[in-house]
Amino acid sequence: MTAQLLDGTKIRDQIFAELKDEVRLLTSAGVRPGLAAVLVGENPASQLYVKSKIAACEELGMASSLITPPATVTTLDLLAVVEDLNHDNEVDGILVQLPLPPQVDAKRILEAVDPAKDVDGFHPINLGRLVSGRPGLVACTPAGCMEILRRHDIKIEGANAAVLGRSDIVGKPMALLLMHANATVTICHSKTRDLPDVVRRADIIVAAMGRPGFVEASWIKPGAAVIDVGTNRVTDPAEAERLFRNFPERLEKFRAKGSALVGDVHPDAIKTAGALTPVPGGVGPMTITMLMSNTIRAARLRRASPRISATQSTASAR
Repeated sequence: MTAQLLDGTKIRDQIFAELKDEVRLLTSAGVRPGLAAVLVGENPASQLYVKSKIAACEELGMASSLITPPATVTTLDLLAVVEDLNHDNEVDGILVQLPLPPQVDAKRILEAVDPAKDVDGFHPINLGRLVSGRPGLVACTPAGCMEILRRHDIKIEGANAAVLGRSDIVGKPMALLLMHANATVTICHSKTRDLPDVVRRADIIVAAMGRPGFVEASWIKPGAAVIDVGTNRVTDPAEAERLFRNFPERLEKFRAKGSALVGDVHPDAIKTAGALTPVPGGVGPMTITMLMSNTIRAARLRRASPRISATQSTASAR
């Protein structure tokens, strides 16, 4: 058996088409959704991430702005930047790109963002709304994982789900979203006993630990749906041999390039799982997609008339 690949890029394109329609509707009513990104310092990876988010705004017809404080910025200075954005009515979403420099209190900065503009879904108020099952802005990666499951008609209600990882950004909100969709959820972590046996009982597996190829194919129940959130760059030849021993083409590419991207699930899982997100091209494209969806939703809730607010796309309604 070879797993069905759950293509995040295709789903992104579907949702972008829906979001473009909604942006046109809002803009015609005088509301152009706007995202403000705060990028501190000159971290190359962060610059790349923010650039892709600004490009997505342009593709959808949304407004965007980029604020670039120096790497020496203090917590108080950054709080002032966030406060200005909180009071700017043209800004519907505030994105503070992580990581922040060590002298900055990151939690204090994230908690200073207006929850109505917290399009990353990190604010304790939005997390609390998720816990209680109330509408709010949901963390982008878990929301994207749910879209992948729904749009491939993978049955969630009544399923046993295992979430590997308990971070505030992915693991915890992912477990809550699955639970609200009526799955029976087990959250797994570094102290979980008999982890392979726990995972083998799952119909849906979400792997988000940041450990390359950690979930072995033998842990996966035949036919299970596997959502691989991990994106790990492997540079060790011995590690590459372990991961790609059954994939000579990937091993050759690794040897030629000296590195490869792999998820938290061993590539051999493609022969056991019923459905599997590829890395890259699975969950990754969905994170930015749901950031755009959250920004449009925030614009609608904050600024649109009740008539416009009632007309919303499937993606941003979730």
